[in-house]
Amino acid sequence: MTPTNTEKTTEAESRRRPLSRLRNSVAAIALLAAAGAGIYFMLEAHETRSAPVAKAAAPAAIPVETAQAQVQDIPIERSGLGFVAPLTAVDVKVRVDGQLQKVHFAEGQDVKAGDVIAHIDPRPYEAAVDQAQAAYAKDLAQLNGAKLDDARAKKLIATGSGTTQSSETAAAQVAILEAAAQGEKAALDTAKLNLSFATVTAPITGRTGLKQAEEGAIVRAGDTTGIVTITQMKPIAVQFTLTQDELPDLIAGQAKGALAVAVNSRDGGKHLADGTLSVVDSQVDTTTGMVKVKAVFPNDDLALWPGELVTARIVLRTDKGATVVPSSAIQNSQTGPYVYVMKPDNTVVATPVKTGPSAANMTAVLDGVSSGDAVVASGQSRLTDGTLVSAKPLAGQTQHLANAEEAIQ
Repeated sequence: MTPTNTEKTTEAESRRRPLSRLRNSVAAIALLAAAGAGIYFMLEAHETRSAPVAKAAAPAAIPVETAQAQVQDIPIERSGLGFVAPLTAVDVKVRVDGQLQKVHFAEGQDVKAGDVIAHIDPRPYEAAVDQAQAAYAKDLAQLNGAKLDDARAKKLIATGSGTTQSSETAAAQVAILEAAAQGEKAALDTAKLNLSFATVTAPITGRTGLKQAEEGAIVRAGDTTGIVTITQMKPIAVQFTLTQDELPDLIAGQAKGALAVAVNSRDGGKHLADGTLSVVDSQVDTTTGMVKVKAVFPNDDLALWPGELVTARIVLRTDKGATVVPSSAIQNSQTGPYVYVMKPDNTVVATPVKTGPSAANMTAVLDGVSSGDAVVASGQSRLTDGTLVSAKPLAGQTQHLANAEEAIQ
């Protein structure tokens, strides 16, 4: 049966309704999403308008240590590597041959000049003394007889009973025997001297080293080594070198008085002794341009030991009234040395300076800084012109100044 038009219309409308409802649902969801987004952005905009505007953070102050430039006397000193040398050191050798009978010293012992340090077997030399004594006595007896003969010959000539020839012969015999007696006397003195050499004494006051011969050994006067070396320890010297450019100050300083010399350990870390300059060598080494100098030290505490390497510092002169800053304050750039000077507003400015000599961790500033200026002595690595700093006094500045004053004295 064929459907009517009314039925066809009703069927088509029934198929279109679900599609219409679906489109309406999608549109409603889109509308809700748009409304939600609008509300979100409105709230975000409101919060943004309500929030206060943050200000830019102020730069943090850089922590540094500062010190004030001060006026003081500064010693001008030079240093050089040197070595400790005894004023006297003697290798004690025997003066006669024989067996070393007894050693009277211990290694490392302090001895005085004249102390007995060894004995050589004296018996051969005692016998030589006895032999020389006998020969001398024999010659003396013969000389006395010859003198009697000479006296008789002279009496005979006086009475006319003797001859001139006999008298002259007697006188000649006296002269011959006198000469022989003198020779025997010299031989006796030599024998006694050799006997005294069998007792070995210390030629100087000092400290003994290691023994080079043991008891019972045969020692000879021609040996290349002695039985012990004695080294003078007090006072003692230090020899070091300076450049020839220092000669004018050395000579001028010596003319005014003894120049002070301080000695530190080789690495400079420990102070050892204080003394005075004694000698400036008469020549400059043409190969190095250096001049040798020697200083003498009391060494009562034996802080200096012969052969020890040390660093010597000599004060050539003292510059009065110099403006000084801690040496750590001096910075260097391609244009020369400079320091950071702190201004009243706690900012710093890089200031070029002309530096002078240094002593005791202080450096003289000839130009660029005045007494009382606060300079940065620690913490410069983060600074530039205008940097704000938080300053505290340099630790130990007072001690630096004290050290400089001690160096002058």
